[in-house]
Amino acid sequence: MVVGKMKFTFQKRVKLAQGLWLLSWMATLGGAVTFTLGCFLKTELRRRGEVMDNTDIHCVPNTLMIVGLASMGINYFASRICQDALDPGRFPRWKTFLKPYFGCSIFFTTLMLISVILSYAMKGSLETSLKIGLKNGIRFYKDTDTPGRCFQKQTIDHLQMEFQCCGNNDYKDWFEVQWISNRYLDFSSKEVKDRIKSNVDGRYLIDGVPFSCCNPSSPRPCIQSKITNNTAHYNYDHQTEELNIFIHGCREALVNYYMGLMNTIGAVVLSVFLLQSSVLASVRLLQTALEAVAGQENVEIETEGYLLEKGVKETFMEYVDPVLNLLLLNQVTPSETKPEAGTTTTS
Repeated sequence: MVVGKMKFTFQKRVKLAQGLWLLSWMATLGGAVTFTLGCFLKTELRRRGEVMDNTDIHCVPNTLMIVGLASMGINYFASRICQDALDPGRFPRWKTFLKPYFGCSIFFTTLMLISVILSYAMKGSLETSLKIGLKNGIRFYKDTDTPGRCFQKQTIDHLQMEFQCCGNNDYKDWFEVQWISNRYLDFSSKEVKDRIKSNVDGRYLIDGVPFSCCNPSSPRPCIQSKITNNTAHYNYDHQTEELNIFIHGCREALVNYYMGLMNTIGAVVLSVFLLQSSVLASVRLLQTALEAVAGQENVEIETEGYLLEKGVKETFMEYVDPVLNLLLLNQVTPSETKPEAGTTTTS
C-alpha cells in the first residue's frame, strides 16, 4: 500500500520545488541555531564542571552540536536538489545520491528527536551529579592551598552569590563540614580546642556559613556565625530570620536553572525537528513526482508523488531483514557448519 500518495501537475511541481528551496534554507538556519544552542549549553555545563560529579549530562549538548552541523549539510543539499528539480535534464544526476541522502537525513533527524527527549529526561542524572559534586565542593572549600582545589572556594562563593543559594540541600550543610582552614584557627583558644575535642574526627565544626550565603536584601547586618544561638545576637530568632541568609540549597537552584535551560532548548529544537521533517517529506514527494517525468517528451504531464512505495511495516522490514540475516550468519559457529570428526555423510 502506497503511503502519502499525491497528484502533481507541472505547476504544482514547480511550486513545490520553489517552496522547498525556501523551506530548506529555513531548516539550514534552524540547524545553525541548534548547533549554537548546543555550544551554549556545553559552555554553561563546563562553567559548573567543578560542582558536577560526572559528564553524562554532556551527551545532550554534544548531540545537539552534531545534529546541528548535520542539519546544515542536509538542508544545503536539499536546496541544491530543489534548484535542479526545475530542470528535467539536471535532476537525474541526483538519482544515485538520493537513497544515501534519505538514509543520512532520517538518521540525523531521528537523532535530533532523541536529543529533545534527552533534554527533558536528564533531570535525574543532573540532580545526582550536582548532589555529589556540591557535597565534595563544600567539603574541599577550605583547601585553598591544595593543588587541584585552589579555586574551589572561589567557585562555591560565586555560585552561592549568583544563584542566591547556600549549601547543597540548605544552609545547614555547612554545619556538618569544617569549611575554615586550620591555618586560620587559633589553636591556643579554648573555644577552638573545645570544638575540636568535642568532634570524633577532630574537625572544627560551627553553626556558621561563608559570607557568600549572606542575603543582601536583609535589613540587618549578616549573621553568619552562631546562627542557631538566639542569645548570641540581640533581638534575634534564627527560626524567623529567613532573610538574613539564603535558605535554599544550590542543588535545587542549579537543577531548576539547567532544566529550565534545557526545556527551552528542547522546545526550540523540537520546532527545528518538525521543520526538518517537512523538508524530508517534501523532497521525497518531489523526487517520486519527477521520476515519472524521466524519459517523457512532455515534461508538463501530471504525475504522482508518494512518501513510501510500500506500507510502513513492509518498508521497515525491507531495511531490517538484511541486518538481521547478517547478524544470524555471524552467530553461526564453525562447529555448527562442519560435520563432527568420525561421522559419515550419506548420499
